[in-house]
Amino acid sequence: MTDLTLIQYVLIGLIFVWSGFVRSGLGFGGAVLSLPFLLLVHDDPLVFLPLIAAHLLLFSSLTVFLNNRTSTRPAEGGTVDWRYLGHMLAVMMVPKLIGVFGLLTLPANVMSMIIFVIVSGYAVSYILNRPFRSNSRALDTLFLMLGGYISGTSLIGAPLIIAVAAQHVAKDKLRDTLFVLWFVLVAIKMAAFIWVGVDLQLIHHLWLLPCVTVGHLIGLRFHNHMLADDSGRFFRVLGLTLLTVSSIGLLKVLLDW
Repeated sequence: MTDLTLIQYVLIGLIFVWSGFVRSGLGFGGAVLSLPFLLLVHDDPLVFLPLIAAHLLLFSSLTVFLNNRTSTRPAEGGTVDWRYLGHMLAVMMVPKLIGVFGLLTLPANVMSMIIFVIVSGYAVSYILNRPFRSNSRALDTLFLMLGGYISGTSLIGAPLIIAVAAQHVAKDKLRDTLFVLWFVLVAIKMAAFIWVGVDLQLIHHLWLLPCVTVGHLIGLRFHNHMLADDSGRFFRVLGLTLLTVSSIGLLKVLLDW
């Protein structure tokens, strides 16, 4: 990222504010709802994924810690459903590791195209207000395995995983349970990055961390509002935006091929 222009740096900073907002506001989306925008600024997933991963590790652990300190139900496991969390990790672990290997071997343009296609599918589900749903044990397992694999390749498997978790975890425990899940999955990916020598962009955390913090604080307030309100309109607008950005990104990748 050292050879980017000032405009690119400004855009990246704003996108990371957005990333922090959706992660704390929705409990997911720090990658899937920001990576398409980042790839339009600079088309290389391995530049941004270590940054997104580090921010997720920090803010997910901090949020869960603070929420459990103020929890009124410590005897019930606090704000995390540990039993179902263990089940999800057991199902997802092998596909996750396979996905990590795929990310580290596929060319950047191929990985970008895969990301844009996956995000386009998520965007259409938001627009139609028909998010992914699971209604059987077999489909639960399939969604978790696919979500684990996609998470391994690009950190954007959240919608498939949430399709399962939302039906088995209480609403008031869902966000923190997902945060712990993301922490474990992302820690695996970060270990893989370090093992193969991927540049973690450490110097850029100094100016991007405040950007994410601003978004995180705004997202916390939005989360409380969303729990008591209908967010259907928000997701439709979000879906249209993602579909537009992903379509532009796909066209750009194909033209550059």
